[in-house]
Amino acid sequence: MVKYSYYPGNVARQSSREIEDTIQPLARTLGIELIEIVGYNGDGGNIIKQGNKELQLALNARNLALAQKNGHEIITACASAQGILHESLSTFQNDPIALANANRVLQGTTGMVLDPEDMKTNHLLHVLVDEIGLDKIEAAVVNPLDLDIACYYGPHMQRKGACGGDDVWNPNYMEKLITALGGRPIEYSSKTMSVGNPSLLTLGPSVMKMTAKVLNDAKKAGANIIVSACSLSHSNLDSYQGKAGRVAKKDTSIPAVNLTEIIAFALGHHVDRFAQLKTRALIIGS
Repeated sequence: MVKYSYYPGNVARQSSREIEDTIQPLARTLGIELIEIVGYNGDGGNIIKQGNKELQLALNARNLALAQKNGHEIITACASAQGILHESLSTFQNDPIALANANRVLQGTTGMVLDPEDMKTNHLLHVLVDEIGLDKIEAAVVNPLDLDIACYYGPHMQRKGACGGDDVWNPNYMEKLITALGGRPIEYSSKTMSVGNPSLLTLGPSVMKMTAKVLNDAKKAGANIIVSACSLSHSNLDSYQGKAGRVAKKDTSIPAVNLTEIIAFALGHHVDRFAQLKTRALIIGS
């Protein structure tokens, strides 16, 4: 059993409860123990950073300090959260003034201080490929996916040190994982393109066009569904799919699910949802 401090991110226990529902059973099946970060807070979503960078750093210092108190590295299922946590941690490791400022706030509000030297943050995808191993995952498959799947990484965790051993510029870990789960990954050009989630409320039309491009590219490439490693971006790809299509005048009708869902389905959890997903893929997929 491998242990990680589990950071749900900003939406897994709020608007995207399906992530929390599915990460727990898949983790148990694959021998991952998710240790609760008691009292964690939001990471700022790179929205707070636009107005107050120091506040976002302080928020992440608190989460990192709580995880450090647990004694385990952080794991998250959200690419945005992983990117933000990694960027904050790198700042603290390389900028002693930023660390001192964050620790002053942290100590004054919580009594904690952060020592970032030996800390690390991880996305679920990289833990599964690098730590658990594709052979073990393939052996645990109960329901082979048997779908043509577009993998969406987003841009946030695609930086050196934040994406495990994957290629920063042309990642393939999710494609390898989908193959192990019995699916057929398809290639398309915009799998690491931003869908503009932090700007959703201020640059609506532009964000809808960005979202539509990713969905349309995936569908034109022959995907039955699109699977997102970013829970924040998933809201654009799913909830705003219709609006994105209307604004951009593109075909955006394709089922969109979170990475944790597709893994859990393949491992035999929530089979009713899996059946519904396959029906949706037949009706509105490619």
